[in-house]
Amino acid sequence: MDLGTVIGIVLVMALLAGAMSMGVGVGAYIDIPSVLIVIGGSIGALMISFKPSQMKSFTKIFMIAVKPPEEDKAELIKKLIGFATKARKDGILALESEVNGEPNEFLKKGLSMAIDGNEPDTIRDLLEIDMEQTSTRHKINGSMFSQWAGLAGAMGMVGTLIGLVAMLLNMADPSAIGPSMAVALLTTMYGAIIGNVVGTPIAIILGIRNDDETLVREMIISGIMSIQSGDAPRALEAKLLSFLAPIERVSQFD
Repeated sequence: MDLGTVIGIVLVMALLAGAMSMGVGVGAYIDIPSVLIVIGGSIGALMISFKPSQMKSFTKIFMIAVKPPEEDKAELIKKLIGFATKARKDGILALESEVNGEPNEFLKKGLSMAIDGNEPDTIRDLLEIDMEQTSTRHKINGSMFSQWAGLAGAMGMVGTLIGLVAMLLNMADPSAIGPSMAVALLTTMYGAIIGNVVGTPIAIILGIRNDDETLVREMIISGIMSIQSGDAPRALEAKLLSFLAPIERVSQFD
């Protein structure tokens, strides 16, 4: 679980709730018409913008931001070096039994193609297509939250206009001004909270998750190409370490 994302969301919501409770109390900031306009309206608009199959994955995509599938890059490099060492010693066909039990489907797919004797260019092209299409799908999924942020803000403005119209039409009735003004102001607040606490931050972290996964897949492609071409384990390690930040580069051969 990504504690930074979880702590950040909880911290922001706690600070907002604390600030509200110090004033007139949290209950004063809860308004059902405003909730219907902003949350209901923005989700409805989101359903118009995306396919039903994508909307069904909304919660699952959110959980990727909170609890992402992580690949230990150091362990991946160690594994690829082990494959390279065995392939140089016993031939690439000797990897077949290990590859069959490989949990990383992308790595399993690439190595299986290499074992089957496919040309390096063919393997690279197919793996890069897979990587690019996966990245495109992830970007579309992430855009759901950036869109939600924008739509929530827009629905907040719509709610503000609705509240102002209701207030102006009931200027003769002082008792109606308060509720109308509450709708006008709280819809803007709800839209700002959704956009700046959930929508935009989740879209950003999903983009980072996508970049991390793409980096791992680029490492795998590079590793498979080296294994197939018979590169020395040290040369393979040097190539794979170049994908990492300098502080993360720890050689197994030192």
